[in-house]
Amino acid sequence: MKITAKPILEELKETSVTLVAATKYFNPEQMRELYHQGVRHFGENRVSALQEKQDALVDYDITWHFIGTLQTKKIKKIINQIDYLHSIHKLKTAKEVNKRRKTPLKCFLQVNISGEPNKHGFAPGEVIDAIKEIQTYENIDLIGLMGMATHTDDDKVIDKEFSLLEQLLTEANQQLDCNLTALSMGMSNDYKVALRHNTSFIRLGSVLFKEEV
Repeated sequence: MKITAKPILEELKETSVTLVAATKYFNPEQMRELYHQGVRHFGENRVSALQEKQDALVDYDITWHFIGTLQTKKIKKIINQIDYLHSIHKLKTAKEVNKRRKTPLKCFLQVNISGEPNKHGFAPGEVIDAIKEIQTYENIDLIGLMGMATHTDDDKVIDKEFSLLEQLLTEANQQLDCNLTALSMGMSNDYKVALRHNTSFIRLGSVLFKEEV
């Protein structure tokens, strides 16, 4: 297997979409290869792995995203070492982030757009009230919404769920007179659908691995 981000970076060239390399299965050497191909945004979903990879890549000008579920007790360990948090999935998390963060952090409100009970996030009907509350937190710069679609090959299902997230962003801006500008949606299996729904950040992992020819 070889690492290649160049085809997707080329695909995104004429857009404002940011590729976040989801590094769960990437080691520091592979991350360096992605960096040299042009990737500057990296996302981790485990606290210990984030710390290890940051230590290994300390000399690289990387924008660090935390894209996994962040347990309340672990927030203090990394919250001042990241640039984006994609997973404010409950108010308890938001309160702890606000308490522990020293400067405003760019964050996404995570919405359970698939309705699956095993996925974290606010229900669509809870989004407006959650944003109202979080907007009062001085150390959270809420920039948009994040969602994960059902893992399926049925593009119609994915399309409906991403459309919901896009609609929720519009409704929040209209009802609350706020300026949420970003959507974090689209992974290796469904990012092309997300691109049709004006995503801002796509979180890609396995699609960056290619079979050697």
